[in-house]
Amino acid sequence: MQLKTLILPIMLTLPLMGCGLVYKIDIPQGNYIEAKQVDQLRRGMTQEQVRFLLGNPMSLDSFNHDRWVYMFYFKPGRGAVEQKQLVLEFSNDALLTVSGDFAAPVNFDQGL
Repeated sequence: MQLKTLILPIMLTLPLMGCGLVYKIDIPQGNYIEAKQVDQLRRGMTQEQVRFLLGNPMSLDSFNHDRWVYMFYFKPGRGAVEQKQLVLEFSNDALLTVSGDFAAPVNFDQGL
């Protein structure tokens, strides 16, 4: 009888122990941008040059075509969520400002 009272709880808890081992996938969304890419940005770059360097922006403002927003969202299976944003402002097809989670490059004002 003692063997039954010992085995029964063990048999009931074994399936629950595996629940912590479930694989959870990483979910990346948006534009993955590295700091070395942002460091190559210069004031006066054309939209075509920026698109070649960083890719297409994640969000284009339908009322302001001179404002590009690059967003990156990464949710790992386990751990903290990572979000980054880069906002570029253009005027007459020339890059004016860089803002967001990335600092403007040191050589940004030197132009092309």
